[in-house]
Amino acid sequence: MAKVAFQGERGAFSEDAVITFFGDTELFPSKYIAHVFKAVLGNNVDFGVVPVENSQAGSINDTYDLLLSFPLNIFGEINLRISHCLMALPGETLEGIKVIYSHPQALAQCEEFLRKLKAEIVSTYDTAGSAKKIKEAGLKGTAAVASKRAAQIYGLEILAEGIETNPNNYTRFFVISKEKAEPSPKSKTSLVFGTKNLPGALYACLGAFATRNINLTKLESRPSRDKPWEYIFYVDFEGHIDDPVCQEALMELKQNTNFIKMLGSYRRAGN
Repeated sequence: MAKVAFQGERGAFSEDAVITFFGDTELFPSKYIAHVFKAVLGNNVDFGVVPVENSQAGSINDTYDLLLSFPLNIFGEINLRISHCLMALPGETLEGIKVIYSHPQALAQCEEFLRKLKAEIVSTYDTAGSAKKIKEAGLKGTAAVASKRAAQIYGLEILAEGIETNPNNYTRFFVISKEKAEPSPKSKTSLVFGTKNLPGALYACLGAFATRNINLTKLESRPSRDKPWEYIFYVDFEGHIDDPVCQEALMELKQNTNFIKMLGSYRRAGN
């Protein structure tokens, strides 16, 4: 049975992602995303599962920075439907809630609903961790935004269900490992690169894919940690890095970049 670390307490959406990908497995909750990366690198677990982006709130910047700095591979991906619930101690009412705890991403995804409650909003490190805190501390007049399973695990009462602003609310997770995934006929590849400081450099980089009809599914810039006001680019594209056409694109890409890091080739989610 594989050992898998994830960010959050039991009942976190990351745990749902682990179960979706692996089924029955040995779970290792971790307080921070960085702890998941360290657990995989240190051989404490076989795999880690980390959130990378939400369809409403956008990218998880910590994950992207850690993918760049850790010598690990993206082994797979999961697209998970996220449905949030507002929960509190048994006997509490919606009208009596004065404080609401949750992770900033979850709060952002439920902003429209929460704005109507006129309660104090407090950011915490985890959705399920907020539910656990309310249960363990017996916090009255306090609610958490978390999953339905978190309410079941911590014995809380659901006051409102499906409170996310956008019903098409999905979070994409990466499975990370020291291992590389086996080639798949429906693969996706992720990499990060920095362009040379020349006119048209990014245009030339993207042309390496466009001229070969390689479909880019994501392109995102992030500030460089090394030089202020310079940027690096994260790219996802359809295909496996060992495919001949992808190898050709990579060779051309190298001519127009000052660095490239392969993050992984893995089976696309939902196929």
